[in-house]
Amino acid sequence: MSHSFEIGPVQVGTGRLFLIAGPCVIESETHARKMADAIQRIASDLKIPYIFKASYDKANRTSVKSFRGPGIAEGTRILGQVARDTGLPVLTDVHEPSHCEIAAEAVDVLQIPAFLCRQTDLLVAAGKTGRAVNIKKGQFVAPWDMTHPVEKVRSTGNERVFLTERGASFGYNTLVVDFRSLPVMRQQAPVVFDGTHSVQQPSAAGGVSGGQPEFIPLLARAAVAAGVDGLFLEVHDDPANAKSDGANALRLDLLKSLLERLLAIHGAAGGS
Repeated sequence: MSHSFEIGPVQVGTGRLFLIAGPCVIESETHARKMADAIQRIASDLKIPYIFKASYDKANRTSVKSFRGPGIAEGTRILGQVARDTGLPVLTDVHEPSHCEIAAEAVDVLQIPAFLCRQTDLLVAAGKTGRAVNIKKGQFVAPWDMTHPVEKVRSTGNERVFLTERGASFGYNTLVVDFRSLPVMRQQAPVVFDGTHSVQQPSAAGGVSGGQPEFIPLLARAAVAAGVDGLFLEVHDDPANAKSDGANALRLDLLKSLLERLLAIHGAAGGS
């Protein structure tokens, strides 16, 4: 049973599909704003509630040489400015407990990366901010065991927590989505499906992650048909030159047609 709540104008867990989308990492203030504006126009045209996402620091990049982002001070300044200028709710990753209060001043949703979904201090610190918390399911965690991270956040009195499915480890450099995880986790909290990290091939491209973006629409359609509360998509206007996760990002020019199909499937499956 989903626990419904609001993130600004976005209703979570009420039966209406919502979208979390944006570039993997803040590449520049200009690029972040450009992506937020472009995706906001598409979401507005389709009347799908929208949360902008971008990371100020990608602390779990494969290689020490990989671009990580502008850092917490400059990154949260940019995210706060995007929120003020667009009126959109904003989501970003947090990697350390000490970052939670700082990030919470700028954004509406704190996201716990999949690799850190068992880190008690991080989950509790995020919960204590009062911001909504999105926990990405670890590639190594069974869906029924995600009840424990949820309980860690709720132990702070914060009930605004949801879960994101992003695939499970399936041998080396490969992920697979078990769609049974969606109804299992929806018994614990609202569930979002991450259609882009689910096609990632971790560390498979010589020090960076590869991906199979051609399968994003297929997996997203299946997830919406199976029943989810929201969609998470990393979107980029030029994936080939993205500074992080370009190999599994959705091209901006493909977003509108994909969302149109997903909304149709959602309606046919009984969603509002």
